[in-house]
Amino acid sequence: MTTTQPVPDAGEPPGDDLETRSAAMHDDPRFQELRGRLLRFVVPASIAFLTWYTLYVLMSGYARGVMSTKVIGDANVALIFGLLQFVTTFGIAILYSRYANRRLDPLADELRDELENPEGRS
Repeated sequence: MTTTQPVPDAGEPPGDDLETRSAAMHDDPRFQELRGRLLRFVVPASIAFLTWYTLYVLMSGYARGVMSTKVIGDANVALIFGLLQFVTTFGIAILYSRYANRRLDPLADELRDELENPEGRS
C-alpha cells in the first residue's frame, strides 16, 4: 500500500504553512502580551472565586449555627450564600466578556489576521 504525502501549495514558500507560522507566533511579543493579559484576569478571578466557594463549603460543613441563621423570612445565611455563588459566577462571566472585548479581542484579531493572511503583512 502506498501512502501519499500532501503536496505543498505552489503559492506558499516552503516552511510558510499555517503550522509553521503558528509555532513561530508563540515567540511574538504581541502573543506573549496577549497571554499575559489573559492570565492577569483569569488567575485573580479564579483565586477569588475558589476562595469564596471554599468559604461557602467550609461554613456549610463547620459553621452550621451561622449558616442556619434566618435573615429574611425563612431565608437563612446558607441560602443567601448559595444564591450569591450564582450571582458571582454570572458577574465574573460578564466582567470577563467586557475585559476580553476591550483588552484581548483586538490584539487576538490582529494576530489571527496576520497568521491567516501572511502576504497581507506590511
